[in-house]
Amino acid sequence: MNLHEFQGKSILNSYGVAIQRGVVVNSESEIMDKAKELQDMTGTEGIVIKAQIHAGGRGKGEVTETGSHGVVFCPSVDKLEEKVKGILGGHLVTKQTSAEGKKVNRVLLAEDVYYPGATEPSEIYMSVLLDREKECNIIMYSPEGGMDIEAVAEETPDKIFKEEIDPRLGLQGFQCRRIAFNLGLSGQAFKEMSKFVRALYNAYVGCDASMFEINPVLKTSDEKIIAVDAKVTLDDNGLIRHKDYAEMRDKTEEDPMEVEADEAGLSYVNLDGNVGCMVNGAGLAMATMDIIKLSGGNPANFLDVGGTADAERVEKAFRIILKDENVEAILVNIFGGIVRCDRVAQGVVDAYKNMGEIPVPIIVRLQGTNAEEAKKLIDDSGLNVHSAVLLQEAADKVKEVLA
Repeated sequence: MNLHEFQGKSILNSYGVAIQRGVVVNSESEIMDKAKELQDMTGTEGIVIKAQIHAGGRGKGEVTETGSHGVVFCPSVDKLEEKVKGILGGHLVTKQTSAEGKKVNRVLLAEDVYYPGATEPSEIYMSVLLDREKECNIIMYSPEGGMDIEAVAEETPDKIFKEEIDPRLGLQGFQCRRIAFNLGLSGQAFKEMSKFVRALYNAYVGCDASMFEINPVLKTSDEKIIAVDAKVTLDDNGLIRHKDYAEMRDKTEEDPMEVEADEAGLSYVNLDGNVGCMVNGAGLAMATMDIIKLSGGNPANFLDVGGTADAERVEKAFRIILKDENVEAILVNIFGGIVRCDRVAQGVVDAYKNMGEIPVPIIVRLQGTNAEEAKKLIDDSGLNVHSAVLLQEAADKVKEVLA
């Protein structure tokens, strides 16, 4: 589950990570009241306005309606309303969004942390994530943080460092110090960074995250270390332990079909192909997507109906798949272990009749308990449904109907 910047920062702050403070504006009527609240809280004069969407590259992105960037600085409150209105309610297009962009339903007003002082402030990149190949968490960091971190990784990979954390031992003190040393820090900034890394890693583990990305981490002119941004992704499987985090979910930022499927208890991921998939079991779903690709088609979705593929669930799955206008055929591939194949077949027939004419051909491959009875039910239904026994046979039928 992805979080907005302000939500990620609230989690970081709860674990003792120093953050750039801010307040959220949800409507134009709140702008000045929220600005006063921020100034009373921080004493800041300059205010940073940040669009809150689930996408990176906001600083270089543009709002379609006004041409404003997604992150802008306002040196005083005099022009704050004008600048906020240039972002709030508009559609922000970045490198990580579609051409239509994402609607900005809220903005974050944040304090100015680039204040003058003894030394020049510097921007650092830092992320915490799981390295599946090495089976451990890693902290990835670079002294060249900021908006062009992708270019740094491509052009000067020697400036990207990784710290592997042994899962049996956890993050060690010498690793925190090594990170600070590799970042070229000294004195108070060195000590602050060591504490920052420790708190950041504790937050990552404590909230069951799958990724933290802080870009930039700022070394201020007075040697403080602050998280200026926060891109946080939580592991959905861990949300059962974090009911308060689960309530942070913003469904307006997600694919509407994926939201509908989730509410129906279906595991669904929208893709860009032309063959809809309805399968029970994630492994079988992956194999089905592979065979569709090999047959000359492209999977339009990943959809796992689970072990109770009754008529109601099958109908819901059909309705969700058919909302994708790119779908030209549907492959139903069910292995009947817990669920009987004839029950699934009856579900397909009943769903077809309940929905009326389905505009695309359906290929149904059922194997396992009562598979023969299931095939007879499909063949005798008189519907535009093709039955198959072998997976290759099902793939051939997909190829045939797409020709």
